[in-house]
Amino acid sequence: MASHIATNTRVSLDELLEFVRPRHRAILLTRRADGSPQGSPLTCGVDDSGRIVVSTYPERAKTTNAKRDSRVSLIVLSDDWNDAWVQIDGTAEVLDSPDSVEPLVEYFRNIAGEHPDWDEYRAAMVRQGKSIIRITPERWGPVATGGFPAHLAPKD
Repeated sequence: MASHIATNTRVSLDELLEFVRPRHRAILLTRRADGSPQGSPLTCGVDDSGRIVVSTYPERAKTTNAKRDSRVSLIVLSDDWNDAWVQIDGTAEVLDSPDSVEPLVEYFRNIAGEHPDWDEYRAAMVRQGKSIIRITPERWGPVATGGFPAHLAPKD
């Protein structure tokens, strides 16, 4: 079995957003009232302004926490567990219904494309009281893959 060597690739903001756009699995880390971390697995996307966006409900812990303390971190994962990932730190903004409706339309379009009935979608977002969290990236680690350190690679 071949050894897999870990990688760490530094990227610009534009490269980061290109990496995130096709990846929709993430863990959002917010802070509880006592300051301890709270993790939420979720689906995310990138909006037209380069923010990472998350559809949610106002009652969720992540929403309450992000409203109280806008400093958040997001770990964006590839579909394949052993593929690349990145941690992004940023500032969260929470929009509740009805202000969230048009940003939720943009979220849906950027992740899944066109909806067959946008009026129905908008009505459902209002009926469900959906919120959206928009995260402005401020700092991010390298795009990384797991594996062995290069100095442990077998020599051919």
